[in-house]
Amino acid sequence: MEKIWGQACAKLEKTVGPNNFNHWIKPLQLTALEDGVASFASPTRFISDWVNRHFADDILVELSRQGSPVERLRFDVGGKRPAAAANAASADSAPARPAARARTGGSRPDLGAPLDPRFTFGNFVVGKPNELAHAAARRVAEGGPVGFNPLFLYGGVGLGKTHLMHAIAHDYQSRHPAAEVLYLSAEQFMYRFVQALRESTIMDFKGMFRNVNMLMVDDVQFIAGKDSTQEEFFHTFNALVDQGKQIVISADRAPAEIKGLEERIKSRLSCGLIVDLHPTTYELRLGILQSKTEAFRAQHPDLEMGPGVLEFLAHRITTNVRVLEGALQRLFAHASLLRREITLDVAQECLADILRTNDRKISIDDIQRKVAEHYNIRLADMMGPKRARTVARPRQIAMYLSKQLTSRSLPEIGRRFGGRDHTTIMHGVRKIEELAAADHALAEDIALLKRLLEA
Repeated sequence: MEKIWGQACAKLEKTVGPNNFNHWIKPLQLTALEDGVASFASPTRFISDWVNRHFADDILVELSRQGSPVERLRFDVGGKRPAAAANAASADSAPARPAARARTGGSRPDLGAPLDPRFTFGNFVVGKPNELAHAAARRVAEGGPVGFNPLFLYGGVGLGKTHLMHAIAHDYQSRHPAAEVLYLSAEQFMYRFVQALRESTIMDFKGMFRNVNMLMVDDVQFIAGKDSTQEEFFHTFNALVDQGKQIVISADRAPAEIKGLEERIKSRLSCGLIVDLHPTTYELRLGILQSKTEAFRAQHPDLEMGPGVLEFLAHRITTNVRVLEGALQRLFAHASLLRREITLDVAQECLADILRTNDRKISIDDIQRKVAEHYNIRLADMMGPKRARTVARPRQIAMYLSKQLTSRSLPEIGRRFGGRDHTTIMHGVRKIEELAAADHALAEDIALLKRLLEA
């Protein structure tokens, strides 16, 4: 029987893939083949239910090919295994936990998301907007006592949050091969939690999420307003922190600015290191383009890039690094397929649609962030109720710039400033106009902020 199952397993690993095999099938032990029924000992009901739903047909086919035709599978959760099988499998039961996924593929597609092999520290371009986040990520990836937990990364789309999280996982696993790392989005966390509730496997869920060395949750703002998921996330968070396990979280804004997130979770998240990935600078964008071009040229030495092309792209595409990289990839494809040099004219023609879409559009978020940074106040104060002059005046300046530099209506601007009435925005705009006319220093501040935002 052991020989039959061993031969079937060799085939199943190729059929379902090593990741699925290691996590779901390898923990099983074939205990009996009788009357067309294959009986297995399974460590948890969660595993047996998953195998029955997703891999039963594959197992039936392979057992039949080994000369043991069976019609159905039977699982004995926590059942006694044959002594020989138990001894042979004692070290192999670990793949039922996240470690096997982490070692064989980085992440667990069954619970979370796979890691992108391109997202490493080696190809992350560091500049002033992301140097602190990069340094903190490097420190976490080393393992051992860090001094802050969790590491909370936040910023807009395409600024490198996900890249850094994948890089942490890759580097940490290379240093600690036996470690258990789980990377997933907050949406996946919620989905798995709801699935466990529906299938009455909540204890299996808790075991899987609380027995890891590092938990990484992307886009945590997704669980805002979802009370049951927040409750379980809070307890999972506490359990891991109490065990000294590292947590890495990302979001599109700071914890205090995530509406619908419970105060106790905001407080817990704020206990660690919170790092803002700022919008890219011209120098950082140019560095990213140069790095990508060098990597492509290493594989395609015949690539001809005309002068000024990368500088042009770094200047024109400013809002999103993903779009910037996509534009460069389009130029590479254009050059490879048509065997043409990438000149400035070719770039403008090939990327006309991207350039039109990405002409500099200043958002209210950009304005609020830049003004808060300039006057050294919290971004949350832009939306908050504080009326102290040190907060109210920068808030009015941000309102004024929002009216001057965006096409948003007064009611829209009011909503972005904590739900204020449009008359409040109008008053703020008029106040700054009056003050700037009489206060040279204020006028210079506003001019500087405009230049920074329009750069």
